[in-house]
Amino acid sequence: MISRIEYTTQLPTGGHWSLRMARGTVLRLTDLKGGANAGLLFYNPENLLERYNAPDTLKCQHTFRLTRGHCLYSDMGRIFCSLVQDDCGWHDTVCGNSNARGVAECWGKRDYQHQRNAWYQNGQDAFLVELEKYGLGLADLAANLNLFSKVVADEAGQLQLDASETRPGRQVTLRFEMDTLVLLHACLHPLNTAADYPDAPVQVELGLAEPVSEDDYCRNFRPENQRGFQNNALYHLGR
Repeated sequence: MISRIEYTTQLPTGGHWSLRMARGTVLRLTDLKGGANAGLLFYNPENLLERYNAPDTLKCQHTFRLTRGHCLYSDMGRIFCSLVQDDCGWHDTVCGNSNARGVAECWGKRDYQHQRNAWYQNGQDAFLVELEKYGLGLADLAANLNLFSKVVADEAGQLQLDASETRPGRQVTLRFEMDTLVLLHACLHPLNTAADYPDAPVQVELGLAEPVSEDDYCRNFRPENQRGFQNNALYHLGR
């Protein structure tokens, strides 16, 4: 799964980052204290119009939640990355981002000019800061993935964040099947209603993946994934 880890860093709550992951590399995220949320978006660095497609990812794999074995699809039917390891068993890809108004209503308004690193960042603005680095903006903000966050429906059909299995040390590993521009933040989930603004940092580890075999678990998890890998093979033909 992982040949070796080459780089490690940490995102504090509200922190954000973007980087280009090469085909054949891995991104391992760890919820260090429990209660973390890792928001992610994916783009093709060679064609930024190709990006993560949440509806296709769920629809083609016949699921509402994501876990080990699932692949994360672009809107061109290709696979950005595969979920090769997962301690959680459930990740949200329908609830989107927190925003400035929601964070202020829940925990009060703070800004960087007055509170510096103790301010409260939100997921939407975190992504917009990273998008701007690549000439992108609000119109390019697709539906994102929220790792470490389990969302369930109550009897009235309302979605709620389920924190019953939150614990420190949970890990998720993504293996990249094509070169991918990754946008990442450690902002709180939009359904988080904790009384106090949580301290929930995320550890980020980058490394090299072992070669993908014909009997690879993610490749064979769904028949649709086999077609996704074939689309990737066609895309990389002659490159």
